[in-house]
Amino acid sequence: MARMSVPELIRIVSRDSPMALAQVERVRAELAAVHPGVRTEVVPVKTTGDKWLGDLSQVEGKGAFTKEVDAALLAGEADLAVHCVKDVPADRPLPAGTVFAAFLKRDDIRDALVHPGGLTLDELPAGTRVGTSSVRRIAQLAATHPHLTCVPFRGNANRRLEKLAAGEADALLLAVSGLERIGRPDVISEVLSPEVMMPPIGAGILALQCREDDTDLIDAVGALGDPDTHREATAERMFLHVLQGHCNSPIAGYARVDGGGELSLRACVFTPDGKTRLNAHEWAGRLDPATLGTSVAVALLRQGAREIIDGIAH
Repeated sequence: MARMSVPELIRIVSRDSPMALAQVERVRAELAAVHPGVRTEVVPVKTTGDKWLGDLSQVEGKGAFTKEVDAALLAGEADLAVHCVKDVPADRPLPAGTVFAAFLKRDDIRDALVHPGGLTLDELPAGTRVGTSSVRRIAQLAATHPHLTCVPFRGNANRRLEKLAAGEADALLLAVSGLERIGRPDVISEVLSPEVMMPPIGAGILALQCREDDTDLIDAVGALGDPDTHREATAERMFLHVLQGHCNSPIAGYARVDGGGELSLRACVFTPDGKTRLNAHEWAGRLDPATLGTSVAVALLRQGAREIIDGIAH
């Protein structure tokens, strides 16, 4: 078998936030383990989403975090992009000319409560200000903890922790995987189960994106991919694609490959006030992951998900 030709230098483009750069370091370490001697360099970019701290729907929603990264890849200024799958819009295809070459082994999908006094979610007193701008978190809190007040909170995780320390909120909701990536799991006062706080589509998954004609690189980084994570990501992204959700849609869900290799997908669509919640949960059985994602989306559409999503301004 011909030995794969690994590029001598791989230029990795990423958002310039501390968490994004930590994610790149993970990729560099995994590349070095599989291809000793490969050289990598980081090409940091500042994205619209990082510069703009207002409502995301005013700057193209989720694409705000990926547009500049995609542009660097397509312009040949970088060879490989590292994305959080949850930030890559699924209601439209990847930019023409690019592909996902690998989904890394999935990290924790759960959300964490950060409370300086160490309280759990159920212990927070009425009127506690919880910092989050996520429509998914706001809708679920409104349904289960209506006595809490959500205050808009944007900025990278480090910035949000600073704002919390400055008293701009009394507690925060952040992804466990994100806090682990920036080395701050110490601030977690409670890890919330997916039953309490359903995660976003693509939670805890890092994807590597390349130009589709860069076959040597695609082969080289393919070794970093995790087959179970690939199945989960494929089901989740197809689900979101069929649903045509936008960044203001409270949609949540996660696919899971169990110990026996069986794939399932559980998903919800909420109204922003959390009063209506549509649920679906299916096992793939003999279906491929994309078909499972389609099937779960159709189950929610049958329950009226389209009306809920289209009824939300974006």
